[in-house]
Amino acid sequence: MTKLLQVNDLVVKFGLRAGDLTALNGITFSLDPGERMGLVGESGAGKSVAGFSVINLIGKPGFIASGNVVFEGEEISSLPLEKMRDIRGNRISMIFQDPMMTLNPVLTVGTQMMETVLAHKKVSRAEARETALENLRKVYIPSPEKRLEQYPHELSGGMRQRIVIATSLITNPSLIIADEPTTALDVTIQAEIMDLLLELCEKERKGLILITHDLGVVSQVTRKIAVMYAGRIIEKGETDKIVRNPQHPYTRGLIAALPQTEQRGKRLAQIPGMMPNLTSIPPGCAFNPRCPHAMDICRTREPEMFPCPETGGETACFLLDQERK
Repeated sequence: MTKLLQVNDLVVKFGLRAGDLTALNGITFSLDPGERMGLVGESGAGKSVAGFSVINLIGKPGFIASGNVVFEGEEISSLPLEKMRDIRGNRISMIFQDPMMTLNPVLTVGTQMMETVLAHKKVSRAEARETALENLRKVYIPSPEKRLEQYPHELSGGMRQRIVIATSLITNPSLIIADEPTTALDVTIQAEIMDLLLELCEKERKGLILITHDLGVVSQVTRKIAVMYAGRIIEKGETDKIVRNPQHPYTRGLIAALPQTEQRGKRLAQIPGMMPNLTSIPPGCAFNPRCPHAMDICRTREPEMFPCPETGGETACFLLDQERK
């Protein structure tokens, strides 16, 4: 079976006056048709850059330095702009953090949704309007005919995000990349949006890359997970196994920091220190200054990905390698 998406040893850099800055350092992952994967890590880990890189939407001075992206059997990281437009927003859709940054405030919802249809399909305006209505119904928006005539500012945050999701589905894409899709919403609306995404992906067998810092959300929605730190994937495998039995010290720290119902009244666990700036990543393992298990080798050599039967994936940690010997 052909992979839906294969990202191979992707390196993304930003050209600065002081020299090229590496934002993604050799990331590799794959997605099967209908599969859901979470990209997790703190702010600055490189999650959003990875998502933008898949659809080659990195603004200058950023560029893909090496590696490639293969989508439905086709190498797309080096496609000309015109051909990439046929894929971006059509076969691959992206949902951004803030719906008010995605929706045009001076155009009605209907105008924006119909423009998306007309840009990718040869249909009449009446057919485009019907497609827009059908997709609003898919995301359970009440009175969809009325919503088409409204402007974004007339809708609630949750309603706007549902419209963004409906618009992302309007061309029937094979893959959805959702970049922190619930950040600007309150907790109850967050749950509704994630349930909606999960339902749509399961019903229509769409691949999903969910970019988030919230391991709790990832554990409910995705089947596999890739944990990022300082531009690298440092652990990947099956979501439920990693959440129950994380192997990398950084992943353990993220999970320990989640609020636990049995520890009410206690202070939340915290990973000491901060994510390093990409201009000053320490030698060896980038996590070594914050790691309670750091060894001498961690400060001099960058760990490779070691197979990890416990999670059905791989982990980049010398501690894991030492325990196997």
